Amino acid sequence: MSSTKGSSLWQSEKEIDFTSQTAEEELKYILATDVGSTTTKARLFHKTEDGEWRFLVAGESPTTVETPYENVCMGVRNAVREIEELTGLRILSEQGTVKRPHEDGYGVDFYCTTSSAGGGLQMMVAGVISNLTAESANRAALGAGSIVMDIMAVDDERPDYEKIRRIRNLRPDMILLGGGTDGGTTTLVMQIAELIAAARPRPRLGASYDLPLIYAGNKLLHKQIETLLNDKFAVSIVENLRPVLEEENTEPARRAIHELFMEHVMSHAPGYTELMGWTDLDIMPTPAGEGMGMQLIARIENSNVLRVGLGGATTNVYSIFDGRFVRSVSANLGMSYSVSNVLKESGIENIIRWIPFDLDEDTLENLLKNKMIRPTTIPQTLKMLLVEHSVAREALRLGMEHHKTIAVRLKGVRKAQRMIGEMMEYTLQESYIDMMKIDVIAGTGGLLSHAPKRIQSLLILTDAWQPEGVTRFYQDSVFMMPHLGVLSTAYPDIAWNVFDKDCLVRIGSVIAPRGTAKLGEKVFHIQMKMPDNSVVEKDMVYGDIVKIPLGEGLKAEAVLTPARHFDIGAGEGKVLETTVEGGIEGVVVDTRGRPLVIPEDPAERKSTLLK
Repeated sequence: MSSTKGSSLWQSEKEIDFTSQTAEEELKYILATDVGSTTTKARLFHKTEDGEWRFLVAGESPTTVETPYENVCMGVRNAVREIEELTGLRILSEQGTVKRPHEDGYGVDFYCTTSSAGGGLQMMVAGVISNLTAESANRAALGAGSIVMDIMAVDDERPDYEKIRRIRNLRPDMILLGGGTDGGTTTLVMQIAELIAAARPRPRLGASYDLPLIYAGNKLLHKQIETLLNDKFAVSIVENLRPVLEEENTEPARRAIHELFMEHVMSHAPGYTELMGWTDLDIMPTPAGEGMGMQLIARIENSNVLRVGLGGATTNVYSIFDGRFVRSVSANLGMSYSVSNVLKESGIENIIRWIPFDLDEDTLENLLKNKMIRPTTIPQTLKMLLVEHSVAREALRLGMEHHKTIAVRLKGVRKAQRMIGEMMEYTLQESYIDMMKIDVIAGTGGLLSHAPKRIQSLLILTDAWQPEGVTRFYQDSVFMMPHLGVLSTAYPDIAWNVFDKDCLVRIGSVIAPRGTAKLGEKVFHIQMKMPDNSVVEKDMVYGDIVKIPLGEGLKAEAVLTPARHFDIGAGEGKVLETTVEGGIEGVVVDTRGRPLVIPEDPAERKSTLLK
């Protein structure tokens, strides 16, 4: 398996002053919150008598960002009061702030928070070429935890007047403008900058401040960009996103996004100025906190990691592959508010193929439309649960397809095009995400975390993403990824200890060879030496899926011998000797083929799915 290189997701330019923090050995209580769009979630961590950090208790309350409250601190106080009631520990001061440090049974030693309230961080990005600088800007914005409202480019085929109208109507929190390699095109970069200047959009929050704009393009244009935009925007200039064709440099833009998020966006959001005075770390966008949590897993376990957050309205996919972090947001793929869009994007036949009983298309369509207009309902029958699980497979599949369009690298080949002056068309490689080299797949979201059986969430992820080789499956069972992600920027050891002991559920491992054959043909021979020194041996035939018991925290030494045209991770027909980790559901051996083929005959399909 490939290993990560441990590159940082981003760090604030205002570096954390670790010298002023309480020493780790002096800490006793840590409070972390996530101010979500609908719910504010508080988590209290404590040091046990034997010196180990553990999750203690959670408190939740509706977020109070909108009328009539318009102060997020109220929701935070309500969530923290729930913790106080459950523990007897007094945390809030008489003034209603988080008391620090902990003294005589009063207060906590450290407090941090993430936030996606009020729609989170919403950005517009722009560049010269859609699949080059504009895509680099998109990746930088997504990696910093933003929702990208639109991507503007000179070559996106919209007329200028339509682009100006769109920019003006967006009302983003921030704009990221890239374009041109250093020393490259200047005319086209200025063309897109002039469109933004002409549109002069107003910020979504607060009418009295200039909209932040980050310029991360051709360094030859720094003075011209300042001259054009300084009187209309709060301009920040950072290093080029694409200094040369084959190199992408998103970190400076990510750092700037975070700084401006704190300085401009948070300071004008309802109650955030007050909340910022409570925290020991800058408030971090919730998706960025999740990204930091992902990075912590990848670094500690030296692994390539895929993670999905399957929500009611969106599907967020994160990957850390060979040290490179990428996040994608499929804004209209979800399990409640956006369920009809999943139906539209996937096609009804692709959902039906996962349902192991007879269900006509009209009935399925009506079931999903009812779910959309009643998004908070949960399945009342086993059949309805299986329908939702079928939709989840398609939402995850489509989310991964979208993610792979972002997780790409350039070939470095360019073709001149006589279309607009200096316009160039750059050719992209296919995605670098190789399922054979993914070590860990982690899932969260209501449907996955609250599946009646853990094996169901493992099978949903397996069917949708089709892992290859040997892959470990985790679950964020208590929705603490953002809390622990932001905490890891200050106390990574504490964050990992809680992650490891209280947050990540090890569901098990999946062994799946790449290749196809006829039903019943031998695929590979598996030999596993179990922890009690017993040996499990089995010839796996095409079309099978079996489970081998191996408990959480246990490991087995495996020798996997594939047939001639199958690859289990060492190459076609080559033996792989590896260590396989167990979990709640043990080890699942999947020889249904990669790519996975579902029988078209209804009777055969139902039989296969039920098996």
